[in-house]
Amino acid sequence: MVGTTLPAGDLNRARAFYRDVLGLEPDEVSETGSLRYSAGDTGFMLFASAGEPSGTHTQMAFQVDDIEAAAAELRANGVVFEDVEGLEQVDGIADLGGTRGGWFKDSEGNMLAVVQMPE
Repeated sequence: MVGTTLPAGDLNRARAFYRDVLGLEPDEVSETGSLRYSAGDTGFMLFASAGEPSGTHTQMAFQVDDIEAAAAELRANGVVFEDVEGLEQVDGIADLGGTRGGWFKDSEGNMLAVVQMPE
């Protein structure tokens, strides 16, 4: 198993984003305040960091069955999809040769994605 770790300048703000926007609650809060989440068969962690993510590349992606429905739900929760240079996007969604994806930033500037794999 591989897990993603994402920096957070403000863990409380990040926790609120992941709860209110993505509907996720941490499975564990460490002694240092790091937040561990499960998502499907994998997981990820948010940790306190004074550094800032570049936000210029995908740091974590959520695979979904219906990207239009996922994008609509995210937009309803305040997400703004990013324009990605070099990709033709319709309503924030790009066709990547069968796989479709859309990118957005979390409250800490981490670039996240939703992707739908071809059937």
